[in-house]
Amino acid sequence: METSQLAELIKTRRSIRSWTDKPVSQELLSRAIELATHAPNGGNQQNWYFYVILNKEVIGQIADAVQETSNYIASWPEFAEMGDYAGRFVKGAAFFRSAPAAIAVAAKPYGYVLEKLSANRASTDPRAKLIQEGRSISNPRIQSVASATAYLLLVLHQMGLGAVWMTGPMQAKSAIEKILGVPKEMDLVAFVPVGYPAENPPIKERKPLNEICQVIKYSPEIKNASVVD
Repeated sequence: METSQLAELIKTRRSIRSWTDKPVSQELLSRAIELATHAPNGGNQQNWYFYVILNKEVIGQIADAVQETSNYIASWPEFAEMGDYAGRFVKGAAFFRSAPAAIAVAAKPYGYVLEKLSANRASTDPRAKLIQEGRSISNPRIQSVASATAYLLLVLHQMGLGAVWMTGPMQAKSAIEKILGVPKEMDLVAFVPVGYPAENPPIKERKPLNEICQVIKYSPEIKNASVVD
């Protein structure tokens, strides 16, 4: 594949929130997931797990759980102060109910010795605490699953399918995990409704490179960075 072809694939992918009634084959979704598992991941632990949902009733149950939680949040007095956003939040919470298929993405436990060592030491060692805080922000468990999800969206797009990467449904995480039978040692982290697009949303402009990128050229005399207490 030429770089220009890859660029076209990446730049034309967009979030799809409306689908036709055309069924999506299990074979297509399985193929997309198989390709997504070639994503980079921490320690090659491949700690992702995918639930392919082709049953509209199950998707409806998940939508009901998300809607119920949204209604509860909307009942908070402080939420009413958010104005128009509050109405949009409740109305659009379970839009994915119409999707012919969905993929729920879960994260398995991530085993790395340094995580345990730094966590145990953090309470008594200030520098270990700093190390632990830095590592927790870059959470390899979640980054690995997110990497696979990004690959998944590109593959689905290349197949002519439309999808949207959702984390909002995690407000009903425990309910959805119960519906899907997710084991206690795993955590649901993303929800991807998918189907054949019934819309063609415009491609959104991206910020120019000079606003989001900085090139750092070290001077020859700078050998390394020092630790600042």
